Amino acid sequence: MSAVTAEQAGRRVEEVLDRLAEKGDADAVGAAEDVVRVLMEFYGSGLARVVELLGRPGPVPAAEPLGALLADELVASLLNLHGLHPEELPTRIDRALSGLPHVVAKGGFDATSGVLSLRVEASSGCGCPSTREATRQAALDALACFAPEVTDVELEPAGAREPALLQIGARPPHAGTGALAPGDVS
Repeated sequence: MSAVTAEQAGRRVEEVLDRLAEKGDADAVGAAEDVVRVLMEFYGSGLARVVELLGRPGPVPAAEPLGALLADELVASLLNLHGLHPEELPTRIDRALSGLPHVVAKGGFDATSGVLSLRVEASSGCGCPSTREATRQAALDALACFAPEVTDVELEPAGAREPALLQIGARPPHAGTGALAPGDVS
C-alpha cells in the first residue's frame, strides 16, 4: 500500500464533505467539518512536538535527525500541510529538485501565480517534448511534497551552448613526420 499524499487526502476529504452537503443535512456537514478540524489540530500539535523535540540540542547530538525527517516526502508534506516545516521555501525547492533524475537550475519563482521556472542543465535524453514533459512532471511531483507553494513549473528552453574553443597553434618541429631531430632520443 502506497502512502497517501496531502493532496490526495485533501481531495478525498472534500469529496466526502461534498457528498454530505448534497444530502442537505447541515448538522452532518457541520459535525464532519468539526471532526476534520479536530484531527488537523491533533496531528498538527503532534508534528509540532516532533519538530520541537528533534530540533532541541541534547547531551549527545544525533547525526542530523531533523534532516532525515525533512528529507522524507511524507513527513515533509505533513509538515507543510500544517505550516510547520522549519525550512524556508528556497531550501525546500532545492531539496525537491535535488532528487530529480535530471539536473535543473532554478530560474525564478512567482509567488503570486505559484509558477517556478526551471532550466534543464544536462542532457535529458533525446530532447523530445515527452522527455521535457517527464522532467516537468517529476519536478511537480517532488515539489508537491516539499514546496506545495509551487503550483506549476515552466521549463525554459535550453540555451544554445557555445561551441568549445579549439586552440590552434604552431606544430612542434618534426611532429607527425616520424623523423627525429638531431639530439632527440628515441
